Amino acid sequence: MAAALRGAPVTSLELEVVPARDAANAERLQRALTALRAHYRSHPEVEPTTVDLQRPGHHLLLTSAGPLDVLGVAVGERDFERLRPCSDLLPLGDGLEARVLRLDEIIAMKEQLGREKDLAALPMLRAALRLTHSVAPESPRDA
Repeated sequence: MAAALRGAPVTSLELEVVPARDAANAERLQRALTALRAHYRSHPEVEPTTVDLQRPGHHLLLTSAGPLDVLGVAVGERDFERLRPCSDLLPLGDGLEARVLRLDEIIAMKEQLGREKDLAALPMLRAALRLTHSVAPESPRDA
C-alpha cells in the first residue's frame, strides 16, 4: 500500500503497519481493531489484546475492511522508531493522514527480504523512485 501511495503502479494492496508499541498507542490500536472486528486469520475466535500489540511479533489479522498485518518489527528488526525517519505524513483525504514509508526504504526492505516476489517488484519500484526524484518541486512563484 505504501508503494501505491507513493505513486508506484503496484497491484498488491496489502496493508502492513508497524505501530509504536507503547501502552497508550497499543490501547488506541486495539480500540480501532475492535471497531474493525479484527481477529487472527489462523484463529478467528481470537482477537488481539493490548498486551499482544505491545509484543514485537506479527499479528496477521482479518478485519471488516480486509486483511491487515500488524508488525511489531519489520524486515531487519525495523521497529516504529527506526522506521519513523524513513517515512512522511501523507494526506489520505477527509482530513486523515498516515505515516508512509518512502520508496527508498521499501526498496531496501525488499532487497533484504530477497524473495522472488520482492525481487520482481524492484525494477518497478526503482523506476517510480527515479520519477519522484526527477519531478522538481514548484517554486513559490510557480504555485
